[in-house]
Amino acid sequence: MSEHIGVSSHGPRLRIALFADSFHEINGVGTLAREYAAYAERQGWPFLCVYGGTETRFTQSGSLEQLQLRRGPLSLAVDANIECDPFLARHRQLVTDRLLQFRPDLVHITGPSDVSTLGFWAAHLAGVPVVASWHTNLHEYASGRLASACSIVPQPLLQAVCRRVNTASLWALAKWYRLAHFVMAPNQEMVELLRQRTGRPSFLMGHGVDTTLFSPDRRTRADSRFCIGYVGRLTPEKNVRALAELEQQLLAAGLRDFRTVLVGDGSEREWLGANMQTAEFRGVLHGVDLARAFADMDVFVFPSLTDTFGLVLLEAMSSGVPVVVRPEAGHNAGIVDGETGFHSRDFCASVSRLMMDSSAGRRVSVAARAHALSRGWDAVFSDLHRIYAAGLASEEVIRRMPTRRFGPAEP
Repeated sequence: MSEHIGVSSHGPRLRIALFADSFHEINGVGTLAREYAAYAERQGWPFLCVYGGTETRFTQSGSLEQLQLRRGPLSLAVDANIECDPFLARHRQLVTDRLLQFRPDLVHITGPSDVSTLGFWAAHLAGVPVVASWHTNLHEYASGRLASACSIVPQPLLQAVCRRVNTASLWALAKWYRLAHFVMAPNQEMVELLRQRTGRPSFLMGHGVDTTLFSPDRRTRADSRFCIGYVGRLTPEKNVRALAELEQQLLAAGLRDFRTVLVGDGSEREWLGANMQTAEFRGVLHGVDLARAFADMDVFVFPSLTDTFGLVLLEAMSSGVPVVVRPEAGHNAGIVDGETGFHSRDFCASVSRLMMDSSAGRRVSVAARAHALSRGWDAVFSDLHRIYAAGLASEEVIRRMPTRRFGPAEP
């Protein structure tokens, strides 16, 4: 088995084809895909990355191969800067041919999307085993957006309908993930849920952060006005209206010397602009500009109800910024309440504490940075390859292993 999956005496060196539903987009999966591609190129590991974009093109740099697929004019806008092309299957032959030439040991798909569905199809045609990773609680997206869009419906009825939508969506997602040979998730609760719902071997997949880019050294702000920050999509499932509620509570408590910086875009942008007094909208930021925005914050508030991990939490912590999160998100991200961040359902209490006690903020800032330094991407991807090898070696996967249409790649 070790010869088949390319394991050497120095650890696994697998040929991986990643089908990412985001790459250029600023979100957790996009960050993961870009960092993974960069890591593979640095390490000289064979890696093919397939993703959507504005044109179809193939590029190669050392061991890294990238295939971008053009999404057509009939693509559906899922959200700001996120599209889904229902006719992306027109690239099936191109993708399958590229997969056969690359000769992967494993295809990794990042979740239900046009690109990932095409990856499933191409992997089946090429006879390559598939691992599917879970990154977002999409079933909660569905019910959350329904609740936001139908707010005029009587609450008891709306809540009942949303529960049914949540249950049906989770059932459909489990069926989709069951198509994979094994699955991964970024927190233990979801690992267990996927194991139960899909019947497939399920593994814990870590997440990391670029601690050089996201650093307290990026701080450039000179004024003393307290800065509450948020980075991410401005959408219902991110629960961003909680930021308006937080502002109202702080103002009612007589705390006025603050501003709320929101980095990102989405369908809730207009509502937030109309219902907040202190909001400053920075739009979508990248690279150093994003890192500076993080470092200039005094606290990072993450109200999301649906994220399984939240890479932005690590980016904020790496920037030396205390984070305030709901208990579920804090647990998933490994944040120790009161030490490396704050778990709270009462954001106002935690934020006002930091506003009035700067020493508490400095203490948590140092601990948060130390926590982030232990979560570098290189260690995450090195461990990920060990997970791949373990998955491929499991009896369940061996039993279901497809018949390949190609021989082993040249060493």
